[in-house]
Amino acid sequence: MIDVENDMRAGILSDALPYIQKYTNKVIVVKYGGNAMTNEQLKQDVMSDIVLLSTVGMKIVLVHGGGPEINAMLNKVGKESKFVNGLRYTDEETVNIVQMVLCGKVNKDLVEKLYQHKGKAIGLCGIDGHMIEAKQLNPDLGLVGEITKINTDIINDTLNSGYIPVISTVASSEDGKVYNINADTAAARIAAEMKAESLILMTDIVGLLRDKDDESTLIPTVGVSEVPYLKKQNIISGGMIPKIDCCVEAVRRGVKQANIIDGRIPHSILIELLTNEGAGTMIV
Repeated sequence: MIDVENDMRAGILSDALPYIQKYTNKVIVVKYGGNAMTNEQLKQDVMSDIVLLSTVGMKIVLVHGGGPEINAMLNKVGKESKFVNGLRYTDEETVNIVQMVLCGKVNKDLVEKLYQHKGKAIGLCGIDGHMIEAKQLNPDLGLVGEITKINTDIINDTLNSGYIPVISTVASSEDGKVYNINADTAAARIAAEMKAESLILMTDIVGLLRDKDDESTLIPTVGVSEVPYLKKQNIISGGMIPKIDCCVEAVRRGVKQANIIDGRIPHSILIELLTNEGAGTMIV
């Protein structure tokens, strides 16, 4: 008698095979943040998924933010978090805290969690090997950087040595000034420079919605040429604008597809990469 549960598992693995073959030896850049980063069970799920994808031959590059942890540390030292047009205002004291929290605690915690799931990972930040070089984006934002160059050598060396690079998005200028970089922007530029097969941005929403109050109106696929129209219709608005813009920029620079997925759903990365349904909204 066939065990139905085992039969289902075999079917799932069989269905996933074409997708595993499609992405084997291809670069997948995952921007990790939002609720999936603060919910402990979701965090374990994401780390497990990344190790699985790496184990079956995908070259996973994990780029992370850490907004809640930065806010918590700023609160501890009695410093108020300020945002200008959705970006954190960053003075000298704040950039030191960002560097300490992102490159230190958050980055190394993720490396350790990957190790607990039998993964091999190395924690890096944009300053290492001048991986991410930047200049000041806007004086009104303080030490928030605009990326001027991505040096992929250190990322490729890490991947070719069999490790998952875990990258925190702090950058430096040619003269050694440290800048805070938006993690979505950094992930998109890294994906472009790596000629990635896919960019995945994990968020706290299901994807792009025609009606922002109705999750059943999810738009599964958006062409780059459709984006200006959707902005005019106010379908792409608010916090979704910079995320879509990052995806569009990545696709224009050669990334095959960019995906905005709901990090609140367990194993959403596996659903996106290894099933026909996918998850969230794909920009092509």
